Amino acid sequence: MTDTLSDADLREHLDRLDGWTVVDGKLHKELAFTDFVTAFGFMTRLAMVAERMNHHPDWSNSWNTVTLDIASHAAGGITAACVELAEAADRLA
Repeated sequence: MTDTLSDADLREHLDRLDGWTVVDGKLHKELAFTDFVTAFGFMTRLAMVAERMNHHPDWSNSWNTVTLDIASHAAGGITAACVELAEAADRLA
């Protein structure tokens, strides 16, 4: 099992992550795209990364907006893998 990040480590990562916050114990971000197809394409690309990592986000899509919430269910909070997936989402967006 992977350890959750300490509050200090989490704050440090949040300072580097663009637009991410913590909501209900999860990394949270809403991304707006030009249209539905672009938003869905982003989700498809991120799904491939998440599957390779075996670390899957909670997410939703409403037309051009994708809402991401990332936490480790196994660890019970935010881990380094959560940050890595958030960074991948930013690169793909």
